[in-house]
Amino acid sequence: MLSAIRHGLFNIEQSAESGSVLRWDYMMSSAAARVSVIVRRSPQKAKSKSPAFDVKLFLDSAGLGRKVGKFRGKETVFAQGDPAKNVMYIQEGGVKLTVVNEVGREAVVAILGPGDFFGEGCLAGQSRCMATATTVAPTTVLVIEKDEMIRALHEEHEFSDRFIAHMLGRNIRVEEDLIDQLFNSSEKRLARTLLLLARYGKQDEPQMMLPKVSQEMLAEMVGTTRPRVNFFMNKFRKLGLIQYNNSQVHINKSLLSVVLHD
Repeated sequence: MLSAIRHGLFNIEQSAESGSVLRWDYMMSSAAARVSVIVRRSPQKAKSKSPAFDVKLFLDSAGLGRKVGKFRGKETVFAQGDPAKNVMYIQEGGVKLTVVNEVGREAVVAILGPGDFFGEGCLAGQSRCMATATTVAPTTVLVIEKDEMIRALHEEHEFSDRFIAHMLGRNIRVEEDLIDQLFNSSEKRLARTLLLLARYGKQDEPQMMLPKVSQEMLAEMVGTTRPRVNFFMNKFRKLGLIQYNNSQVHINKSLLSVVLHD
């Protein structure tokens, strides 16, 4: 048997349908008999390369674990005390975050615009929404389920980098708001609030025209009274720093001089 194997010949045949075929032929010297043993191999599959993760596409469209919601102006996205189950991303429009204390006093804690996340408290273990989110204009929001958000943060590094950058920016903004509230006059705080609403300092172009914002809302954001807001808005208009009518507020870059002036 060993001598027969020594004289054996190996042949490999290629087949498009069945892949590689290994055929072992050997001749027995005495009987001149040919024996073939055929072992079929499964065809090798081409390595499939998954497409690169597209952060913009992920945030601009609905998909598994995320959906797009459209809201009218002054419509509630979620209320304080609602179950915290989703992270929101603003595609267009704007959202106001407010909190109410036990005696019913309301405070505006943030005004958010396109490119901002909110509702991220659910990722830190919050079971209930700590604030009420209300649209300030017709708004489109991407609603991302908590589990899908966690998956994307763990698996998609480009997305997690963007979200971390957002959270760091939000943290810096909170610190600046606190310093502003503690050390600056109500006039400076109002000017800074108007510039933030116009998204000065963001990577995108600032909005020169803002939807009309009530003086009551500005007073809540600045931490002063409505008469004081009215006084300074008239002052800014006389100085040519802003123009406003019943529907819009036009912000000039020169308003920065109020914030930077000591």
